[in-house]
Amino acid sequence: MQGMRLKLIAAADPDMFQDRLNRYIESLPPETLIVDIKFSTSHSGSQTTYAALVQYKAVEEWTE
Repeated sequence: MQGMRLKLIAAADPDMFQDRLNRYIESLPPETLIVDIKFSTSHSGSQTTYAALVQYKAVEEWTE
């Protein structure tokens, strides 16, 4: 699909991860359409990494 974009956001701390994800979503222009957000966690020893893949597309503002 033309114009589709992806952004990967990750952090080891769940609060930092949530903050990064929220700040990124808020930074998108109002005419951006979020198509999908996929979440994942991975473990390495006692360390957990949280990740989200945001799929979005810029669309034209609706005018009548």
